[in-house]
Amino acid sequence: MPDGWTVGTPDPDDLDDVRRLTELLRAHEREGRGWAGAGKQDVLVEVSDHGLRTRENVVVRDDAGTIRAWGSVHDRASGRMLFVHVVDRTLDETPARCCSDVLVAWAVGQAREVGSARGLTTQQIDTGAYADDERQQRWLAASGFRRVRTWWQMTRPVTPDERTLVDDPARWERDGVVVRLVDGEDDLRAVHDVLETAFTDHFNSKPETFDEFLFRLREDPGHRWDHWWIATVDGEPAGALVGTESGSSSYVAYVGVVERARGRGVAKGLLRTVIADAAARGRDAVGLEVDADSPTGADRLYRSMGWETSYVTQSWHRDVPVPGRAPTGP
Repeated sequence: MPDGWTVGTPDPDDLDDVRRLTELLRAHEREGRGWAGAGKQDVLVEVSDHGLRTRENVVVRDDAGTIRAWGSVHDRASGRMLFVHVVDRTLDETPARCCSDVLVAWAVGQAREVGSARGLTTQQIDTGAYADDERQQRWLAASGFRRVRTWWQMTRPVTPDERTLVDDPARWERDGVVVRLVDGEDDLRAVHDVLETAFTDHFNSKPETFDEFLFRLREDPGHRWDHWWIATVDGEPAGALVGTESGSSSYVAYVGVVERARGRGVAKGLLRTVIADAAARGRDAVGLEVDADSPTGADRLYRSMGWETSYVTQSWHRDVPVPGRAPTGP
């Protein structure tokens, strides 16, 4: 690194640190997709004491003490560690690339620790890049990551009259399908079970305990219990939608339907519910993410209901061997 530059951790109680991390993250977004949406709460999710239960952070400071790069890892689920990789967009290539290398080396070390604690032989690092961010993609490829997936970030406008798409977003029933807001721990566990089952065969799905699932989603700055719906078919849990509040919009974090209930209109019913709810709250859009490489054709449903691609992201992975953990086998 340049003379006088140091590696350390950010201080979530230091307003200057939080402000600087927010600036870096917003500049990263603007470069990658053309506009910034992150705010202070998105940073605090990563660096605050609450978030630190499953996260670790590192920063690179220049000789004046200004943060020039930020890395954050999140032990997301067994075998999957998320990695936030942000480098100051105003730096020249040489010091910027040096910062990137520091972040990656640190993340690899964290992956070994996380994998060892979970008893794994290999720990995956899961990070991302915007489709138009050539710098990020180039650095990730040079650091041993491989691009494994493309994601369409989709949005759909909402109009006030769409509040009538369903009888009542809190609860409605049609042809043996009931969609209602969750109510109590039994419903929360049912949502977890439905989503775990529905996504078993999806790309990079990793088992997640109920406690991990609940803690992670409650951390989201837009978390609202009145944005969680469960669907039953003939009285049995069959589908779920977890939404969040995102400024003037709603966002679909998860929507899933178990295999036995597919073809009954459950997914469409859940999506109509979140649209109606958004309209009733005076919101102007509903966003979601879809796997562009998925064979399920989910994007056809979304497009048929008015969603269009706003921007595109990519998943990049690197598998890190965990020292001292010999692969098991016959």
